[in-house]
Amino acid sequence: MALLFAVAAVSRAQAQSPGPTPMPTPTPTPNPTASLTPTAIGSALSAGSTVANLGSNFLERLGNQATSGFGKALRSNPAGGGASENTEAPRFRSWAEVYGLSATTGPLSYFAGDRRRTYGGVAGVGARIAPGVNAGISVDQSHTAIDIPLALQSATLDLTQFGFNASVDKGPWTWAVALVHGFGKVNSSRDTGFGLATAGYHARLDGALSELSYYWSIDHSRIVPKAAFEYVRASTGSLQEIGGLDPLMASGAVAERARLLIGAEIGRYWIFDQKILDLSAYGKFVDNVAQNFGAVTVSLGTQSIAVQGIGESRYGADAGASASLSLSNTARLYLNYDGKYRAAMQSHQGTLGVEFKW
Repeated sequence: MALLFAVAAVSRAQAQSPGPTPMPTPTPTPNPTASLTPTAIGSALSAGSTVANLGSNFLERLGNQATSGFGKALRSNPAGGGASENTEAPRFRSWAEVYGLSATTGPLSYFAGDRRRTYGGVAGVGARIAPGVNAGISVDQSHTAIDIPLALQSATLDLTQFGFNASVDKGPWTWAVALVHGFGKVNSSRDTGFGLATAGYHARLDGALSELSYYWSIDHSRIVPKAAFEYVRASTGSLQEIGGLDPLMASGAVAERARLLIGAEIGRYWIFDQKILDLSAYGKFVDNVAQNFGAVTVSLGTQSIAVQGIGESRYGADAGASASLSLSNTARLYLNYDGKYRAAMQSHQGTLGVEFKW
């Protein structure tokens, strides 16, 4: 009996004594989202820069058509060396080109760097509308693949550009203007680690170029100093990602650039078997006198950050070469190389074209 009373007392004591105080469950503290960083929007920054650069490329090709030393030689003396300058030149011309472009931009602070591959085609028509006055219109359709491997991002850009160029010859002087208007669609993809976050948005550009050149000939050789002013304005629309982990929103952005290009073309042509072979090369010093690559505001829920766009270094250089074979006074084949060299960016473009006159 005493044993039973002792066991009962111990049991009552255990029942009445409080157990270990339960630890309160901590309230989860939200951690900063790794996706909301400047690198998360790298493809949008690259796309905006690419639109501006493609606009510049098209403008400068249009300007070069108008101030090309070989083109001026044919306009002044269409039948080649020794022919009379009064020989009537064909009044109309048409041309078609295919081109490929490879460009890279190195890492720039928060931007991880990119690789871009562009393929495109151009078709145009032109006319001599008065003695010494020429004009033309053309369209450029291109597809660009953008790869940012260090940020696990990629994008494609399909861009259509309409161009107009005109030139006026006055003795050895040529003044040319070129205008470009373009629009396109960007599709981006970002690997979030839990699937791909994708987005689609629009882009557009407008640009103008004015170029002055002086043609100095020595027998069949020439030196053509040139100076040009170029302005380009490119814009990209806002985007909303879908899919993946923590899809982002981003505002649209506007990029503007004005620059001076000063350089010269040197060349020489040979006549054989009623054909004309012309070889030329050029070099230009580039001064980006004004650049305004607007910031992109990136949002995730209630969080947002502003990321500055990507511009070029202020100073740079352009260089290129061309080979042209005139099969007759109405048909010509040509091959061009154009290179652009900046502090953190380089691009190389090859163009194959054909021109017909009538």
